[in-house]
Amino acid sequence: MINQCTQQIEAFNVCVIIPTYNNCNTLRRVIDGVLPYTSNIIVVNDGSTDTTPSILEKYSQLHQIHIPKNKGKGNALRVGFTYATQHGFDYAITIDSDGQHFPEDLSTFMTTLENAENKNILLIGARNMDQDSVPKKSSFGNKFSNFWFWVETGIQLMDTQSGYRLYPLQSLKNIKFYTSKFEFEIEVIVKAAWKGVEVQNVPVRVLYDMTERVSHFRPFKDFTRISILNTWLVIVTFFYIKPRNAFRKIKKKGWKRFFYEDFLESHDSPQKKALSVSLGVFIGLSPLWGFHSVIVIFLAVVLQLNKVIAFAFSNVSFPPFIPFIVFASLKLGGFILGHNYSISIDEITENYDFLNDLKTYIIGSFSLAIITALILGTLSYIILSLFNRKNNIS
Repeated sequence: MINQCTQQIEAFNVCVIIPTYNNCNTLRRVIDGVLPYTSNIIVVNDGSTDTTPSILEKYSQLHQIHIPKNKGKGNALRVGFTYATQHGFDYAITIDSDGQHFPEDLSTFMTTLENAENKNILLIGARNMDQDSVPKKSSFGNKFSNFWFWVETGIQLMDTQSGYRLYPLQSLKNIKFYTSKFEFEIEVIVKAAWKGVEVQNVPVRVLYDMTERVSHFRPFKDFTRISILNTWLVIVTFFYIKPRNAFRKIKKKGWKRFFYEDFLESHDSPQKKALSVSLGVFIGLSPLWGFHSVIVIFLAVVLQLNKVIAFAFSNVSFPPFIPFIVFASLKLGGFILGHNYSISIDEITENYDFLNDLKTYIIGSFSLAIITALILGTLSYIILSLFNRKNNIS
């Protein structure tokens, strides 16, 4: 198995990056565990103040990077990636130096890469976080990270915090990163997914030996950094990434093809599609100008509806339709409040100041949104149910 893994590592031009900071108790064991598989090892000494430098003196055959002062794991990885790319490697497997990972699992990464149809892939080792030796705070932190990664990318993973990973270096070199501590390992997988890199888990073993393992994770400071990063990534997701992806999909396919493939022939149930239509129409007609896209995509994610359909139908408020929507909202709001408006479309298009009738407009707008969403949602459900029944018969 070792020989096969070594051949795969050579064939795919892979290196192993070992970032280390004051892990002198386990560093030698990690290096010695990796060496039978490959000598393409890059050790990044992130300003260690223990006996790490003297340990590395005995491994002069390896690539070594010595950072004078500790700057964080994220910076060490970024330095390692740059070095690996400059030396012609196409992939990098990162393994922590604290001894929690098993070098034998290198074969799992390589076999998965070899069998993958899409070679533009980022693999994350999925640990069994439910075993007794895993600290409860680590298990909670992993679930927390998994949730936000799903929100930001739509990808569900079992483990997003493992440092045992395979990275496609060519895909990463054009991505701009900003973090340098532990949160980098979140930033890199989210931004890689945004760039179209396939991100998935592979099963790996884990060993938590509290007698020799040294963790440099600072619960308050690092969790705060991670929370700030996730907040920013969520904002970018809903204000830019989700709308961008939906626009690209519609632009690539055209409205007609989009309607047939993503609306009629989507694998979602008629009920889910109809609810997605209703949500999109309701948000599109509501008086939430400027925030339609981010709100509809956020709600579609939270409610687990079809994001593309909801986004598409939220665009019922195209600029040419806005005067008619405002007109209908004022008329309906006036009817509900018992006011008789003699306003015309021409008056609205001539810089009508509807702020004077803001209450009427808001009530009418939400009422119009609810009524239209119910009507179009019901019609969509009927049409989609008939379409599905027809397909099943044929």
